[in-house]
Amino acid sequence: MALSGQTAVVTGAAMGIGRSVTEILLQNGAKVALLDVNESAGQTLKEALDRQYGAQNSLFLRCSVESEEQTKAAFQRTVETFGRVDILCNNAGILNEAEWERSVNINLVAVIRGSYTALEHMNKLTGGRGGVIINTASMAGLGPLLSCPVYTATKHGVVGFTRAMAAASAASGYGIRFNAVCPAFVQTDLLANIYDRMGQFSQLAAETQKYVDKGVMNASEVAEGVLELLTDETKNGEALILRCSGRNYMTFPTFS
Repeated sequence: MALSGQTAVVTGAAMGIGRSVTEILLQNGAKVALLDVNESAGQTLKEALDRQYGAQNSLFLRCSVESEEQTKAAFQRTVETFGRVDILCNNAGILNEAEWERSVNINLVAVIRGSYTALEHMNKLTGGRGGVIINTASMAGLGPLLSCPVYTATKHGVVGFTRAMAAASAASGYGIRFNAVCPAFVQTDLLANIYDRMGQFSQLAAETQKYVDKGVMNASEVAEGVLELLTDETKNGEALILRCSGRNYMTFPTFS
């Protein structure tokens, strides 16, 4: 899938992985709607992108992914501005074991909400053009992060939802590929504050540090993985593992 002329929606776009994904999409010729609850950071990024790529190629929309109304409105504005939606990157996420219900809402419920909203615009069965949905999961979506069980649960949910939707799309003819990126630790605000957000599991900080000591990636490396999943049309239902040592695809057991 060539990205030139495509329209993408990226949630959590103002900083970290979302910012890097936005930049790599623009570099490859896509138009991007940046969705983020942080209006100040979003506007600052939009101004920087305008200087580099032209104001006509991006759109910033303040949007809380916890709100169905704001999510639907953001997609509608994107279509009104760019004419279509071809790509969704469900990237917004938090890590806060003390606020576990909010973590579930942002990390998992919002991914489902965003995907279903995107289907309204992209599904070939209802007049859409098809496209690709990439969900930001985590290595914690494939194995347990012992100090963050709720974060682990949400990211496992993202991987499971992604794989099930990929199968449903292929069987039903939606024309949409679904994939997940599963990075190890990435240099973002989430990592910078992780030890303050473990809640009742804060006594396991030293165990978490062992994982961190194995290496921390840059957000741009995750964006490169997203680009691979977007452009390789053979990828559907994949979980791409990203580590400092390289990348590989998860092999899941099959059931018959």
